[in-house]
Amino acid sequence: KKLNSEPLFGAREREDSVAMLVKMEILDVGEVIKEFESMTKDAENVQRETLKKILEENGNAEYLQNLGLDGRTDPESFKACVPLVTHKDLEPYIQRIADGPPAPILTGKPITNISLSSGTTQGKPKFVPFNDELMETTLQIFRTSYAFRNREFPIKNEKALQFIYSSKPSKTKGGLFAGTATTNVFRNSEFKNATKAMQSQCCSPDEVIFAPDFHQSLYCHLLCGLIFREEIQFVSSTFAHSIIHAFRTFEQVWEELCADIREGVLTSRITSPSVQFAMAKLLRPNPELADLIHRKCSGLSNWYGLIPELFPNVKYIYGIMTGSMEPYLKKLRHYAGDVPLVSADYGSSEGWIGANVNPKVPPESTTYAVLPNIGYFEFIPLRENAEEQVQDKVDASFISMEPKPVGLTEVKIGEEYEVIVTSVAGLYRYRLEDVVKVMGFHNSTPELKFICRRNLMLTVNIDKNTEKDLQLAVEEAAKLIAKEKLEVIDFSSHVDLWSDPGHYVIFWEISGEVSEQVLKECCNCLDRSFVDAGYVSSRRVNAIGPLELRVLRRGTFQKILDHYLGLGAAVNQFKTPRCVGPTNHKVLQILCDNVAKSYSSTAF
Repeated sequence: KKLNSEPLFGAREREDSVAMLVKMEILDVGEVIKEFESMTKDAENVQRETLKKILEENGNAEYLQNLGLDGRTDPESFKACVPLVTHKDLEPYIQRIADGPPAPILTGKPITNISLSSGTTQGKPKFVPFNDELMETTLQIFRTSYAFRNREFPIKNEKALQFIYSSKPSKTKGGLFAGTATTNVFRNSEFKNATKAMQSQCCSPDEVIFAPDFHQSLYCHLLCGLIFREEIQFVSSTFAHSIIHAFRTFEQVWEELCADIREGVLTSRITSPSVQFAMAKLLRPNPELADLIHRKCSGLSNWYGLIPELFPNVKYIYGIMTGSMEPYLKKLRHYAGDVPLVSADYGSSEGWIGANVNPKVPPESTTYAVLPNIGYFEFIPLRENAEEQVQDKVDASFISMEPKPVGLTEVKIGEEYEVIVTSVAGLYRYRLEDVVKVMGFHNSTPELKFICRRNLMLTVNIDKNTEKDLQLAVEEAAKLIAKEKLEVIDFSSHVDLWSDPGHYVIFWEISGEVSEQVLKECCNCLDRSFVDAGYVSSRRVNAIGPLELRVLRRGTFQKILDHYLGLGAAVNQFKTPRCVGPTNHKVLQILCDNVAKSYSSTAF
């Protein structure tokens, strides 16, 4: 396996991949499901073997050598010797890997690539190791979820409209390729082979995916989708947000797209020579198709059911739709009409955890079955120490009070846990800071529901509101503007501790003009919708000040997206920051500079 830092598939690689395709059999979904069923029936032993393999392959790594494992690979010795860590603890090691020269620091074999996290949580991207082994776990997750998906929604060997993008490539001081996790996947030659085996080839050429400018890439994805509209079997992106963004853009540029198709000439807005060249091979004058698209768009009511109108053979829409993506589901269903929404798998820049093996379940109820052979997993129970958590002090004394982590097969249904992962790419007992709830078991492996990021909290003193609490409050208050046929395009929050007492600030971008009275009601509704006992009691005695609703000018969240793209993020990895902390200066500045109106709650 070769991790390419060059643009994907030059002439020779194309010939190789064509030759490989001739020999390659289509993925046997029945066999994939059979393997998954067998593995999940024996999850405990598979976990022991997986840990053993990880420790044997990386036993000569400096990090493990210093912890005194002395070649032991059993879970008991591992837990006794290796501490729980956060990214901050591993930063010096990862920085040394990035700076070079190649050495067995966290892994036995040198790390070949660095993944950049989206940076939307902390305001700046984190460096995370990426290697061939992590790529293989990625493909295993893809194959597993595809097998279950294809059983429910069989697709022929046709095309997919995939809004996938590459981030700006860069090199670390030590010469390692650094890009977002998704870019590392898309650039890997194994990815292209896997999509062919899964009959899921992107309708856009590589030049569009790897275009230097995101806006040009998005326009050409849409254009390719329309050219191949009859062949499109599903529409996807990494996150639901990217799909919404694509079709909001379509609303603005559809007439220009029709003109390109009618004339067979690409718009002048596309300036990248490689993209121009690739699109010239696809574009031919087609006035009939242009007229058809024009008729379909003109006949829609407020763009409802846009996706099946444009792509009549689409079977489903696919992307991560849980967690911070849930607020976009209403708009996505608007575009989708009666096309099913299927949530993609559960993972992070650090690695994968589980696959969606029940694709017909609506996204709000999606669970993820953990694959016991892609990493070693532990779970810190959260309910047992609820009182200590109110203070949310993640310091040494707090950690010592935490319950001991339990193994994959020891979790209990209905309980919430923080996920600890030991990966194939040099992370050992790493706190993901994700909160999950165990909803059931698939054989002996748990099915997890993603709840929230543990470190994304709105808190002034004893109050503790999560991203999920914020989402529910926004949904409740947004019902008041829905009566006026308007919607909250996107939202974020901030805790203002400069005021005395401190208070919550909620930022809304709205799709149109709303009356002063309704916005005042929205502000009060937001304040009342935070039902955490610490918040309510603090508000009643004014230990927390009145909640503030700040209404933003249109296009503010686009400016935030552009800011992250400028830092080298890829749009398919972008998540709107839901809680903007004091260290995220630039995003906070963009929000505060674009406030059109502000309201303070009178709810308490």
